[in-house]
Formats: sequence, structure tokens, C-alpha cells
Amino acid sequence: MNPSNESSMTYENGEYHQETFSSINFSEQSFSSSIFTDCVFENCNLSLVTLADTSMQNAKLISPKVMGINFTTCNTLTLSLSFQDCLISNSIFADLDLKKTSFKNNQILDCDFVNANLSHCNFEETDLAGTLFDNANLSFASFRNARNYQINPNNVFLKQTIFSEPEALSLLRSFDIIIK
Repeated sequence: MNPSNESSMTYENGEYHQETFSSINFSEQSFSSSIFTDCVFENCNLSLVTLADTSMQNAKLISPKVMGINFTTCNTLTLSLSFQDCLISNSIFADLDLKKTSFKNNQILDCDFVNANLSHCNFEETDLAGTLFDNANLSFASFRNARNYQINPNNVFLKQTIFSEPEALSLLRSFDIIIK
């Protein structure tokens, strides 16, 4: 796609297959009722994009800015994403089935994963400051070298979840204990 023509385009009710969107400012655009299949968003600004009834299947987000997006309004039957080197903040992933999603090497700040299925997800090398995981399924997920997460083991499902030291000690915060 030619970035010079992007600002005048509309993305509602469209179908995009195997497209690469590179260095485009989609800020505050509506992708409502559109279909994105096998598309790549690279170095794009996706701040405040509206995703009402949007189908995103095998979409790859590489180095974009993702701010204030409610992913719960997507067509959840086809939702499959991967995130790499992204800044994701103030976005909602609550109640979604994101099994096997890669969130590797991102900044995921102040996001909501409440009630989400995050089994087998990859959060390696990711900064998770202020992100909520209450009642989430984190079984078989990897938090290797992730940082700033605040996960209460009493409020999530953990089974063979991978954590690295010393950040893994943060799992003990909810127990009101002292470690010296």
C-alpha cells in the first residue's frame, strides 16, 4: 500500500487479504465490519482504532503503537493475532480466547486480560506494568524474562506456567509475607 494515499482511505466494510500496511497512521480510524486475513501491520499507529465486528485472522502487528483499542468488539470467532516489538497500552483483551498468541518482546502497559484464555501464550521479554490478569487462564504460558507483572496466583489458573527469577518473586506479593 502507498502510505501517501492512506489518509484519504476508509477502512470500514473492507476486505484485505495478505496485505502489508507499513508506517501508516491509522489513529482514530474505523475498521468496523472489515476483514483482515494474513495481514501485517508494521510500524503503524493504531491508536484508538475502532474494531466493531472486525475480523482479524492471522494478523501480525510488528512494531506498531496500539493504544486504547477494545479488542473485545472484534469478531471473536476468527480472532488470531501476534504482536512483536509493540507498544500496547490502555487496551482491552478481557474475556477473549487468545490461546497460543505471541506477545513476545512488547510493552503491554495498563491493559486488561481479565477472564481471558491465555494458555500457551508467549509473554517473553515483555514489560507488563499495570496490566490485569484476574481470572485468566495462564496455563503453559511463558513469562520468561518478562517484567513488571503483578499476577496474584490465587486469582488466575497456573499450570506449568514459566517464570524467570528474580521477577517470579513478585508472585508472592499477594501473600503478605516478608522475604529477606
